[in-house]
Amino acid sequence: MKASHRSIVEKADLAVSDLVSDGGYLNEIQANTFIRMLIDQPTLINEIRVVPMNAPTMEINKIGFTSRILKAAPSAGTALSANDRSKPTTEQVTLTTKEVIAEVHIPYDVLEDNIERGRLEDTIMTLIAERASLDLEELLISGNTGSSDSYLALVDGILIQTSSHTVDYKSSPADVTKAVFKEGIKAMPNKYMRNRNAMRFYVSPDAETEYADSLADRATGLGDVKVTKLTPNYAYGVPVKSVALMPNDKYIFTYPKNMIMGVQRQIMIETDRDIRARVLIVVLTMRLDFQYEEEDASVKCMGLNPNDDFTTTTTA
Repeated sequence: MKASHRSIVEKADLAVSDLVSDGGYLNEIQANTFIRMLIDQPTLINEIRVVPMNAPTMEINKIGFTSRILKAAPSAGTALSANDRSKPTTEQVTLTTKEVIAEVHIPYDVLEDNIERGRLEDTIMTLIAERASLDLEELLISGNTGSSDSYLALVDGILIQTSSHTVDYKSSPADVTKAVFKEGIKAMPNKYMRNRNAMRFYVSPDAETEYADSLADRATGLGDVKVTKLTPNYAYGVPVKSVALMPNDKYIFTYPKNMIMGVQRQIMIETDRDIRARVLIVVLTMRLDFQYEEEDASVKCMGLNPNDDFTTTTTA
């Protein structure tokens, strides 16, 4: 081998040797964006009815006839008696907003020395908005004025508010099969069952999986589809929908638009700088309340227990 060729080979050997001794064959390539941590995605908050409010308190009026108005006609020329006359029933839903707030401090050096090259502030703003949306859904579901958690104690959520119609398996926990949804439908007053496809069973992701698995056990085409494809689940014509923050042992059966979020102040995000502490301050505020339009048109099921390893909660 000529000297020049030998020199090239020796230099190559030296380069590879140095590279290996330094910990690897190639230097690590740093990504130019952060890998964003995944969070649960809100479901209910995107489907419920939102009512703008111009004051801290708002009343929504309801009117209707709750009983029969037709009577047997009396003889000609005779008016109905006072007892047979009908008048509409009026009710009100009262929304009273509470304020929620979030405050995030971002040090200057985090903004200056980051891999996103000046875009980190926008990324953090997006993450704040996404997380706030999920937190609102938590309040909608699990709010409890008796809670020791000051945030959840702001309002009663749908698990507390749903009280007129319940299906209770707590004394003997039930598998998530069609039977538990059948009982929910039977518990709902018939007058609300005119449009089942517009209603929803809101369950936890685990409960939805267990229900889909029960359908997959069928020796039919539907059973095969539940194993091989991701398809919507239905129980007696009603969509069964997964909600990330729904407790595993419960479901809510109602119309999505039956749940109201009253908003006095839309989400407001303001920023400031503390030049002495060298931080950017992001403050998010909002005023809101959650109520049912018609609590009578909702059913709560308690005591679901798909398998022995299923973790239940103590949320009301």
